[in-house]
Amino acid sequence: MSRSPVWHPFTQHALEPAMKRIVRTEGAYLIGEEGAHILDAISSWWVITHGHRHPAIMEAIRSAAETYDQVIFAEYTHAPAEELAKGLIEIAPVGLKHVFYSDSGSTAVEVALKMALGYFNNIGAPRSRICVMEHSYHGDTIGTMSAGERGVFNAAYEPLLFAVDRLPFPEPGREQETLDAFDSICASGRVAALIAEPLVLGAGGMKIYPAVVLAELKRIAERHGTLLIADEVMTGWGRTGSLFACEQAGIAPDILCTSKGLTGGALPLAATLCTAEIFDAHLSVDRRRTFFHSSSYTANPIACAAAVANLAVWNSEPVGERIEALAAKQRRHLQRFGADPRFRNVRQAGTIVALDLSVSAGGYLADVGPRLKRFFRERRLLIRPLGNVIYLMPPYCVTDADLDRAYDAIDEAASAFAAGRL
Repeated sequence: MSRSPVWHPFTQHALEPAMKRIVRTEGAYLIGEEGAHILDAISSWWVITHGHRHPAIMEAIRSAAETYDQVIFAEYTHAPAEELAKGLIEIAPVGLKHVFYSDSGSTAVEVALKMALGYFNNIGAPRSRICVMEHSYHGDTIGTMSAGERGVFNAAYEPLLFAVDRLPFPEPGREQETLDAFDSICASGRVAALIAEPLVLGAGGMKIYPAVVLAELKRIAERHGTLLIADEVMTGWGRTGSLFACEQAGIAPDILCTSKGLTGGALPLAATLCTAEIFDAHLSVDRRRTFFHSSSYTANPIACAAAVANLAVWNSEPVGERIEALAAKQRRHLQRFGADPRFRNVRQAGTIVALDLSVSAGGYLADVGPRLKRFFRERRLLIRPLGNVIYLMPPYCVTDADLDRAYDAIDEAASAFAAGRL
């Protein structure tokens, strides 16, 4: 068989086996061309919420495709985008009044960063600094890499990245250090915004911090006139137990980024929500104050229709109850590893669970990572450890039997590693 010309993301083709071809998706499963049913235990990179090919979302896509393809969004609008924007404002934290569409989590964050800087520029009090949290990940575009953790993900591109102010991650017992550092950085008067993944840092290692810290960061930001950008690309749509993770801190950010679960995972779409004050700072007869950002496929009508259908699923089906049930199942399964010396830092936030395999050298490039991934793949499980960090983030339709398989495999993998067989 000839080698595929496709270059896959986050893939070292010199080390990885040939890609398995998926011919169908259904519920919590990917189905291969040989008929293998592979449990999608990470929701295909955290996007699938209700399950693959939810009937209502698929029907909305089919229906919209009978009427629309792409419509230029700089000069025209359309019903799916208008309906979706109204629906998002209704469910978002109080105070978010405007919706700007883009295509992915990375672009949603790029939009947010530009909104923040544009706001201060347009009110005549320019601020130039962005504050971020250690170990964070916000995407792979230049702005989002700049705002994320510096390391293996972006070392080759360092000359292109802009400087940011970094807060230490609020480790247990050291949360005040994070808050004090933020207060000190903001005192300079130069910080336009703090961008943070609420409650859970995803690609940085599924690091979890308490809601009270997020609430205090918001309070400090308000005191200094600094904006808070909530990157809810991964944490939104029920992953941490509430629709948006910010709700658990009782706060409303100035800007909120959402993507991934926005369409239930069916199509790429992103939205950046902001307050009226930020929008109004760009509203002027002076065209130089225009928000200069777009992409060719902004607010694609078919993707917006999928997202509208996703909102309807949340309103008409017991999604909240499914999330609570899944969180309880995860908690029950996770108990078997609570005092297990083979693991460290066993943790959970809503439907997300993570545990660190005890190794001498951890981190994203830990040698055990590819071996674990191969081990799970052989057992028809899509589980992609972040180095030695094993995590599960399944769709909400996953069954207890599905989770049994996943947790049994984690147990088996740890035993194989301890015995030197992995």
